[in-house]
Amino acid sequence: MEPSNKRVKPLSRVTSLANLIPPVKATPLKRFSQTLQRSISFRSESRPDILAPRPWSRNAAPSSTKRRDSKLWSETFDVCVNQMLTSKEIKRQEAIFELSQGEEDLIEDLKLAKKAYHDPMLKLSIMTEQELNQIFGTLDSLIPLHEELLSQLRDVRKPDGSTEHVGPILVGWLPCLSSYDSYCSNQVAAKALLDHKKQDHRVQDFLQRCLESPFSRKLDLWNFLDIPRSRLVKYPLLLREILRHTPNDNPDQQHLEEAINIIQGIVAEINTKTGESECRYYKERLLYLEEGQKDSLIDSSRVLCCHGELKNNRGVKLHVFLFQEVLVITRAITHNEQLCYQLYRQPIPVKDLLLEDLQDGEVRLGGSLRGAFSNNERIKNFFRVSFKNGSQSQTHSLQANDTFNKQQWLNCIRQAKETVLCAAGQAGVLDSEGSFLNPTTGSRELQGETKLEQMDQSDSESDCSMDTSEVSLDCERMEQTDSSCGNSRHGESNV
Repeated sequence: MEPSNKRVKPLSRVTSLANLIPPVKATPLKRFSQTLQRSISFRSESRPDILAPRPWSRNAAPSSTKRRDSKLWSETFDVCVNQMLTSKEIKRQEAIFELSQGEEDLIEDLKLAKKAYHDPMLKLSIMTEQELNQIFGTLDSLIPLHEELLSQLRDVRKPDGSTEHVGPILVGWLPCLSSYDSYCSNQVAAKALLDHKKQDHRVQDFLQRCLESPFSRKLDLWNFLDIPRSRLVKYPLLLREILRHTPNDNPDQQHLEEAINIIQGIVAEINTKTGESECRYYKERLLYLEEGQKDSLIDSSRVLCCHGELKNNRGVKLHVFLFQEVLVITRAITHNEQLCYQLYRQPIPVKDLLLEDLQDGEVRLGGSLRGAFSNNERIKNFFRVSFKNGSQSQTHSLQANDTFNKQQWLNCIRQAKETVLCAAGQAGVLDSEGSFLNPTTGSRELQGETKLEQMDQSDSESDCSMDTSEVSLDCERMEQTDSSCGNSRHGESNV
């Protein structure tokens, strides 16, 4: 089990398939609009150095890491060929070879994941077959799919190593990638289950042994499971590179343009389905203390803009979800051996949400004025969300883990509010502080300091009693890789 003080990557954006290219360090924002490019960000970095040493490895000499050498077309085949080709054609051959070599590496990694992780854990009863099926998903079905493309690319390669046309092959093969939707849509549940199973010392011990073995290349199991999505988002880039070095009079150009349109459409479709899958996953794990907390805006949500861990001004850890039209503040608990999210207060409609960027040192900690004069590190990176509708009112001073994380939250909330207001047909814009500007009066609709100070009393009392019989704030289990919160639209490809 990983140490409890492991730093959490709190915020996660939810809209795309493009954030999966391993290995990269997880960033604070968990967003789906970068899922493909980053690794729904579902990727968590491996940190063997912070894990407790294992008796079996304490005195063992460090093993050499198996590294994969990058290969160039011009170094793999007869160099003499280069003398008969233009610089542009050599670059085209290099790009085609990179496509082929990438397929070979992918197939090797997928087979390794099954042989080195899945099969041994099943044989040793480290996990049940059902658990392994959930974690590995349809990974097995992806191997023959990529073997088919690799075989076709090798068949059209000439004896001298050059390839004349790849466009027709790609146009015929790329539609097969639609089968990726089930694999990618399963990733949220797979990552959550894997993190949960890591609490089992047998699972953690097995994965640590693998991580320290040369074959892993210092990648953990999730890195290997994330590789297919990383590959999927690379196809448009690889095909554009081939097209860039293809002469205009080459018949391959038209086919390559068609292939690029095909893969872009597939990635966009998978991106949408993956975002909906993640949104559905978290909605199913919301626990309501009372019927009155249920909100139709949650039920109708199909997109989770971002989510992650924040603290209030009393130091209570909260897990906040920003759906399309509603902000939901929860506490992470363990329920029936699953990580769930118990609503902390009533959901806040985004259209009525008031956002305020707070200066460092402005927040009172623990409801006491003394907090303003205490350790300055404790009162940084706060922002405030508030809501008032008739007799109902809430205000929460929320603390991000750093300045960048705070800015991501502010950007996401502002974008969500602007989208909702535009959809409602309201004129006006959001200013830099997230206040809605009325174009008729020119006034800011954010309540003044006096109103917020009155509402701050609600914030101090917001640490309401919870059913703590099963509470576990081990949010580290849900750590995910995500990147910056830019445009919340799904135009980005983020598997």
